[in-house]
Formats: sequence, C-alpha cells, structure tokens
Amino acid sequence: MEHYDHLYEESENANVRFLGLVSEGTRHDFGIVFTHKFYGKPLVICMQTGQSTLLGSEDAVNPGYLQKIFRLDSESEAETLAQFFQEYLPPIPFEENQY
Repeated sequence: MEHYDHLYEESENANVRFLGLVSEGTRHDFGIVFTHKFYGKPLVICMQTGQSTLLGSEDAVNPGYLQKIFRLDSESEAETLAQFFQEYLPPIPFEENQY
C-alpha cells in the first residue's frame, strides 16, 4: 500500500456563477467558482470540454493563454473570451507575503 501525506481538508460555501455566451457561432458555457482559496482567483470550468483553470481578470488579458487552456479554434474567439472574462472576473489585489 502506498503512503500519502494529507495536505489539507477544508470546507467552504463558495459562490458559483454559470455564464453562457455565443461568439462566432460557437456556444460557450462556463461555471465560475469564487473561493477564498488560491489567493482569491476563481476556478473557471468550461462545461463543454471540462477544461478548468484558475483565472483572474489580469490573466484574462492573454487571449493566447485562453485559446490554449480552453482549446479554442481561433484567435478571435480567444479575444472575445478575454473581453468577456475581463468583465466578469474580479481583479485580484496583491497582498504582501502572498507567495
């Protein structure tokens, strides 16, 4: 039997928001889990692919990252999502000794 180290176990009542949009004829459905974990970055889940990432509004300015992580077909689709996420994701304030 393998040994493992238990790192943490926490419960939290998280706020979840479901958003859908259509761009270039492609439908996108996302679940956004707002939590106090992960330095306040929301967990964004693509309901079509199951791909997920921690994503703050400052991360959403990078369409190339969004195209890669959510497996998007075009750069313009990624740019549309970048604009969408910047509107719906909160900015993450930097806290000293955060890292």
